[in-house]
Amino acid sequence: MTLDVHTLFMVTVYVEAILGLMLLFVWAQNMALRAVCWWGFAYLIRLVSICLFGMYGEVPDIVSIDFANALLFTAFAATWTGARVFDSRPVEPVYLVTGAVLWLLICRLPILADNLDARALIASGIITAYTWLTAYEFWRGRSEALVSRWPAIFMFFAHGALYILRTPLIAMLPSSATNDSLFASVWMTVLSTESLLLTISSAFILLAMAKERSELRHRTAAMVDPLTGIANRRSFMQDAALMAKQHIADPRPTAVLLIDLDRFKSINDRFGHALGDRVLEIFTDAARKSTRGSDLIGRLGGEEFAAMLIDTNRDKAVEVAERIRESFAQMAQEVDGRAVCATVSIGLVHTDAPTLDLAELLAQADQALYCAKERGRNRVEVASLDMMVVRPTTADAAAAIGAKTSAKTAA
Repeated sequence: MTLDVHTLFMVTVYVEAILGLMLLFVWAQNMALRAVCWWGFAYLIRLVSICLFGMYGEVPDIVSIDFANALLFTAFAATWTGARVFDSRPVEPVYLVTGAVLWLLICRLPILADNLDARALIASGIITAYTWLTAYEFWRGRSEALVSRWPAIFMFFAHGALYILRTPLIAMLPSSATNDSLFASVWMTVLSTESLLLTISSAFILLAMAKERSELRHRTAAMVDPLTGIANRRSFMQDAALMAKQHIADPRPTAVLLIDLDRFKSINDRFGHALGDRVLEIFTDAARKSTRGSDLIGRLGGEEFAAMLIDTNRDKAVEVAERIRESFAQMAQEVDGRAVCATVSIGLVHTDAPTLDLAELLAQADQALYCAKERGRNRVEVASLDMMVVRPTTADAAAAIGAKTSAKTAA
């Protein structure tokens, strides 16, 4: 098979159709992926445009050139719109058709009617604008941890740069007066090949982005408490276990805090569960502001939270716990115009041991928390030997904490 423009044209038609239908099929399986729907229709619109280009000479130029280009610009605009939708930005209907309308108006200008070079430069500029806008939309959302976002940014930026350089590069080639059409043929083959490769690669990179985001959100849903946005019990225990392993190689003083909101059930009973949820969110905010970014905070269930402070001496750990308690008491004094006066009790255990037994530390912190409740609530208690006179085994202690957390969650 000879790799010429005509062969590439036919391959491109089939590829655009297959990829467009594939994207729409993926969207039909999960209609929450609205961006994939936009990208699928972009491929099909471009397919129609290419077919109209292929009818050049058989239909009026207004159809095979003017209208075909208008559809091509709309396809690139749909790709850009899909990028906006992907990052939850609104659709811009006006800008979606701006390129097509601008092109159709320009085609009617007498000064440009027969100036093919100027029209080609304008067409390339419109495509470049939409392509670079697509790259920019992906760039704006770079704070999201999607690895596949970066090749998409590079791909669309590079493709836009090649489009804007097409007209100058063509002008540098020998003109038809030299009767040397080889260069033009080779150049058109290169450009057509590049467009085909971008068509294929962009479809798969866009699908990869959608898939990566879905997986990321599933992982986040499994590891993050949906109300407070911090680690749930499973995530906290996994991260704490990882920190314990790292502690073996680099031992540092560590503190574990077990935190329980005082009389939280009565808050729910008096003010309703909606306000109770607000109290939990306020506590999370207070805890985040009172700790470092390197500290681990998690919601074990119900109104019980835990924190792990690495590289923190005993006095500093007590200071952090008191700051959490005082900050929350002040922030929860009044919630949504109602005098809630919520407080927390905190049990704290500190260790300088070269290894961390997480279950034992939690058990000791739980004993300290029990003492804080017994001694009047709204206070911080540090685990000491006299608290541990009657202490369950490590396995029993961990099981007791899990059972208590499950009971609170059920309540």
